[in-house]
This record gives sequence, structure tokens and C-alpha cells, in this order.
Amino acid sequence: MAEGSDQERTEQATGKRRRDFRNKGQVAQSKEVATAALMTTSLLLWVFFARAFWSGLSDMVTSLLRRISSFEVTVLSSLELLKEMILVAANLLWPIFFLVLVVGFFACFLQVGPLFTLKVFKFDIQKFNVIKGMAKFVSKRSGVELVKSLAKISLIGAVAYNTVRNEFDAALTLIMQDLSQSIIFLGNVSFLVLAKTCGLLIVLGFIDFLFTRWEMEQKMKMTKQEVKEEFKETEGDPQIKARVRSMQQQMARKRMMAEVPQADVVITNPTHLSIAIKYDREVMDAPTIIAKGGDHLAFRIREIAKEHKVPIVENKPVARALYTHEVGEQVPEEMFMAVAEVLAYVYSLKNR
Repeated sequence: MAEGSDQERTEQATGKRRRDFRNKGQVAQSKEVATAALMTTSLLLWVFFARAFWSGLSDMVTSLLRRISSFEVTVLSSLELLKEMILVAANLLWPIFFLVLVVGFFACFLQVGPLFTLKVFKFDIQKFNVIKGMAKFVSKRSGVELVKSLAKISLIGAVAYNTVRNEFDAALTLIMQDLSQSIIFLGNVSFLVLAKTCGLLIVLGFIDFLFTRWEMEQKMKMTKQEVKEEFKETEGDPQIKARVRSMQQQMARKRMMAEVPQADVVITNPTHLSIAIKYDREVMDAPTIIAKGGDHLAFRIREIAKEHKVPIVENKPVARALYTHEVGEQVPEEMFMAVAEVLAYVYSLKNR
């Protein structure tokens, strides 16, 4: 049971896993948001641009009809006419194309943020695996996308149907009106259908955005074993780190022991603690702790001190107070008098 639970993706994605997914181009991005943004902004643009568009289109058609009667069909004249028509059409349509480009970019950028990766174009032979390709058509993801598409089509169809049905009675009166009134009526109904569709797409886009984020979070979840492996990769194997830390402590201890022969005195408590003190008035502002240790290490410090004839002084209160400070620290100010007495005693033994 424990092994089975380890294989379940129950752990939230770590920062490294999120970065790995992002570097591969696997990010939460809703297509419905882009669709809703394009449809809505295009409709808004059309509200302000429709008059200019129809005016330009009317001028183009009028110019074309005037030139037909006297137009001499040759290769050069046909190419010249085609060039003119393309330029006029481009001048009419460029705001729409520019809008699609800008809105499409920002619809993706606001969802994903700045991202540039070439890993999505990396060649992978598995992409040409026919069996895996066929499996995608019957996968859970394909089923979800199918349901989403059918739901969207059904909702949009229902909105369009209800809108047209509500205008059905008004449409019957078009029989008594001229063509221009009929065109205006159809334009208004079409705009109303598109406006309601855009509102629906905005709601669907927001829901799909939340669903896409949730789906990506589920996809990025990790098993407990994956979390352990990632921790080993990023932080290092705990056993190896403990081994390195132990070696560092041993090296530091050896360096500390090498300083004991240079001490002026070793203060003990007398069995459990040993603190080696050195004072050189030319380079030091105050006496400094150059080595300390407890139990076995304290015994070893005393042994080295005896071998090198370093005085050993028993003073329990001073030893306990100094032991709370680190090697390399100077004796605190409140301990100056007590340490000075010890050093004075040691210096008197050496006739200094």
C-alpha cells in the first residue's frame, strides 16, 4: 500500500518542475480566451470602422464599373488593374489584420507571460508514432475537448436562435419596406447576435481559463518519489551532505588543534571543558579563543597543551562562560578581568 501511494501524484509541483514545464513550452493557455478577445475587439472595431470600410468598398466598386466600359484587356492593363485592386483592398483590410495580430499576441502574452523556447520544435521520432497518434483521438483529453466544443456550439446556437426568433415578428414587416431598410434590419440583427455571442465567449473563455490552469496544476503534480529525487538533484543526497559536513568538521577540528600549542593558557572546568586562550598585544585588541572542546575533545586539548608545555588552569566559572563563544572570537568585555587574572597568573609562572 505504501508503494502504491508513493506512485500517486499527490504533491504540489515544485519551482523546478514548473520551470521545466515552462521551458518545454507546456504552459496553461486557453484558446477560448484568444477567441473571445479576437471576436470582441473585432466587433468593437467594426462599430467604428464599418462606415469607412463600406465607403471605401463603394468607391472601389464604382471606380471598377466606370473603367469597364473603356477598359482595353491586355496583359499589362490587367496586371495594373489587379495591382490597384489589391492595394485598395489592403488599405481597407489592414486595420482588421493588424488588430488580429496585436490582440492575438496580447491574449497569449497575458496568459503565459514572456516565454521563448525552441524545445517545442525539437525533433522527436515519437511524434511520428502512428499508434500513439491514434491513441490521442480516444484519450481523456480528446474527450474533454470534444465535450467543450459541443457545449460551446450548442450555447452559441441557442443564443443565436433565441435572438433571431425574438426579431421574427419585426422581420415580417420587411415585405412592405424597401431594400435599404431590409439591409439595415439584417445588419442590426446580425450585430445583436454577434454581441451576445461575444458576451457568451467571454464567459466561456474565463471558465476555460480557470479550467486550463487547474488542469495544468494536476498535470504538474508529483509523486513523493519524484519529490525525493528532485531534492537529491537540487540539494544533494542527504547522506552525501552529512558526509561532507563531517569531513569539514574534522578538518576544522584539526586546524583548531594545530593552534593549541600557540596558546598562552588552557582554561578547564576541569574535566568536561577546555578553552585555549591566546593574547598578543601587538596584533590583538583582546585575548582570543583559539580552541575549545567538550568531553573527549577537551581531553585531547589538554593532552596537546601538556605536550607543548602550555599552562593549564582550572577555573569552572570562566571555562563555562567562555565555552558559549565561538572559536576565533575575542573574550567579551565582561570577562576581561577574570581572563586577565588567569593570564597574569600564567605570566608570573613564566616570569613575564
